[in-house]
Amino acid sequence: MLLIEDLQVDVGGKTILKHIDLEIKSGETHVLFGPNGSGKTSLLMAIMGYPEYKAAAGRILFRGVDITRSPINERAQMGIGMSYQRPPTIHGLKTRQMVQICAKGEGDVEDLASRVNFVDFLDRDVNAGFSGGEIKRSELLQLMAQNPDLLLFDEPESGVDLENITLVGDAIATLLQKEHLPYNTRSRSQVKRERTKMGLIITHTGFILDYVPADKGYVLYDGVLSCSGNPAEILKWISECGYEECARCATKTN
Repeated sequence: MLLIEDLQVDVGGKTILKHIDLEIKSGETHVLFGPNGSGKTSLLMAIMGYPEYKAAAGRILFRGVDITRSPINERAQMGIGMSYQRPPTIHGLKTRQMVQICAKGEGDVEDLASRVNFVDFLDRDVNAGFSGGEIKRSELLQLMAQNPDLLLFDEPESGVDLENITLVGDAIATLLQKEHLPYNTRSRSQVKRERTKMGLIITHTGFILDYVPADKGYVLYDGVLSCSGNPAEILKWISECGYEECARCATKTN
């Protein structure tokens, strides 16, 4: 599981996140809402271990191990992976080579690429000239090869057209084992226990929830987790009242 306790994150000497407490258990997917500049991406970067995002207080535990000071490569090797909103272009490195690196030389690259309709892009430089939807599919392909236990998604529906959103949504559902939907003979709790993958998804629009059911939602406002609860109910409240009212409501409740 992922456990974050009283985390404070500083970037360039400025405090971006304050008193973050969050727990994701095995098989759960959580979703994070919030306006631009609220610190959502900073939280994912801190979990992934980017050195610019310094944990000034608190701690991050993954599978019971304190990874607060662990570098990115160790976190990736432990089973944490991330899909970025704006990943860089890497000239001179073919997508095929990148996928092979993520897979540690194991698995069939062509087979993995076919699942996200990406075979024709394997011999192009990573993200070079890719559209928004193609970049998302490239990121998902790399995650499929890495096969991490904790998956972090930074606005997976951003820049994705209607033609690609279903493919992207279905791929994320598969990565998070959400395609194993309950049958009439099995309860939802039984299905959840069969899942082991954990996910934390940043979303503005909530479109991704049409494809990837989430177990819990949060609103991050001004660097603070202002409330948590049912993702669909939070999204409905945000759409009707806006983030500021949501934060005021949480303040009154507390």
